[in-house]
This record gives sequence, C-alpha cells and structure tokens, in this order.
Amino acid sequence: MKNFTKSIIAGIVATLIMSIFMMIAAMIGMPKMSPPEMLSGMMGASIVVGWILHFVIGIIFALMYVYIISSWLIKIGNIVLKGVVFGIIAFVIAQVSMALMGMVMDVPQPDGNIILLAIGSLVGHIVFGIIVALIAKK
Repeated sequence: MKNFTKSIIAGIVATLIMSIFMMIAAMIGMPKMSPPEMLSGMMGASIVVGWILHFVIGIIFALMYVYIISSWLIKIGNIVLKGVVFGIIAFVIAQVSMALMGMVMDVPQPDGNIILLAIGSLVGHIVFGIIVALIAKK
C-alpha cells in the first residue's frame, strides 16, 4: 500500500510542477500549452473538470511508472535518467492518445508553432517523469 500512496502523491506533485512549468514557458515566449483547457474543450465541460482530469491522468501515469514502467528500466541505475526515459514514454503515450482522440472527437487544436508546442510538451513530460521517479523511487 505504501507504493500506491507514494504513486498518488508523485502523480499529484509532478502534475502540479509540470503545469506550473507550462505556465512559465508561455510567459517566456513558448506557445501556450494547457492540457486542462484541451481536456475540458474536448468534453464540452468546465475548466474545473479539465483540471481534475489532468490530475487524474497524472496519477494514472505515476501508477504506471511504479507498477509497470520502472521494472522495464531496471538496467538504468540513475533515478533522474529513469525519470527522463519515463517522461519520454509519457510524452509518446500522450501524443498517440491525443491523435487517436482527434480521430474520434473534436479536439481543439492548440495555437502556435507546432514544433515549439511539441518541444514544450516533451520538456514538460520529462519534468513530470523526473519528479515522479524522484518521489516514487524504491
């Protein structure tokens, strides 16, 4: 049960830090990235629902790291490097998920340079992965 609680805390903290990172990135010239707005827009729901879903997804990703992905990364000794690899995996899963959802429902497209958006999202997910790995380490 201790790993489960650590996973939930890791997901909440990492999602919070990733969200702050994305807000700061928009202030320094990167395109605005707001997963909660994107989620709420897809569902036609309020931004509060988008924020709740954003954190739920962060918790699910943290649980995936603790119970599945960390065992795949057993040969990587450095916890920060494990987090980087996990962040890249989370980024790929997020991009594939958004593409699949875009085929099924009306997904609002973010404004801005698509390359800068991808770089910002990748860096945000790497930050997320590092935080999860550091908090949830065994």
